[in-house]
Amino acid sequence: MAAQAVDPPILTEPARDALAAAIAQVNRLVLGKPREIRLAFACMLAGGHLLIEDLPGLGKTTLAHALAATVGLEFQRTQFTSDLLPSDILGVSVFDQSQQHFRFHPGPIFTQLMLADEINRAPPRTQSALLEAMAEQQVTVDGTTHGLPQPFFVIATQNPVDLAGTYPLPDSQLDRFLLRLSLGYPDARAEREMLSTEDRRDLIAQVKPQLQATDVLALRAATLRVHASEALIVYVQELLAQSRRQPGVKVGLSPRAGLALLRAARAQALIQGRDHVVPDDVQALFSEIATHRLVPDGDDDSRERLAQKILHAVAVD
Repeated sequence: MAAQAVDPPILTEPARDALAAAIAQVNRLVLGKPREIRLAFACMLAGGHLLIEDLPGLGKTTLAHALAATVGLEFQRTQFTSDLLPSDILGVSVFDQSQQHFRFHPGPIFTQLMLADEINRAPPRTQSALLEAMAEQQVTVDGTTHGLPQPFFVIATQNPVDLAGTYPLPDSQLDRFLLRLSLGYPDARAEREMLSTEDRRDLIAQVKPQLQATDVLALRAATLRVHASEALIVYVQELLAQSRRQPGVKVGLSPRAGLALLRAARAQALIQGRDHVVPDDVQALFSEIATHRLVPDGDDDSRERLAQKILHAVAVD
């Protein structure tokens, strides 16, 4: 009897080890936030973009720097301010007298990992300059389209919108972010270690990359091969449907949100060492996928509470 062919694993052992080492390194740099770090890696492997929202001083920028140093991608940081112009991000065409034509000078968005720091301090016109780049992996300036380096990953940080000098991100911009995270205060043990050791910035400057751009692209390709069963897809579809009829929700989740949920769940499964998605993967990140996409009907419920109600209302078969 002929032996049955066995499909090769989605990830080779060296690739699994490199991914685990990268996650472990970021956990050493950003203390006490293993769940948030895992979700940040899931966002990157799913090919999405990450929004980190929290009060100043809680490690938003530190997480972005630690991730950039660990994955070995070209990195640019742009501090968003009230006077920042779209051309300050995308670049500008300047007339070259010697060649008698306009030459395009690319802006900081032409990188593999861009940190848009305090994105909601810039006015809406400047915020919208990121839309095409995040959605299409390209920018158009003066009628000419320019492709962006690959992989391309945006990490944006923002302060709560009730702080002075902030502009709420429009729904169209929020929808371009696969995940929205909130770090919160560290626990007592992690905070004590932070106070007792070197400054995080100095530690980040000393680390070596555990991955390279080619590794990230390979991990993204592997994520696409993670299997999602028909029953799992039905479960995701039921979550979408529940979000549209949930009391207290004015605008529910779109089909694009469902695709985002599946992509992130596949990445979550890959990080956990599986070649298939289980409901736990969906549940582990549903709130971070849904909260910035739901529009509440009134102020009775927060987006986070509504996301949890939707999750609890749908049974797992």
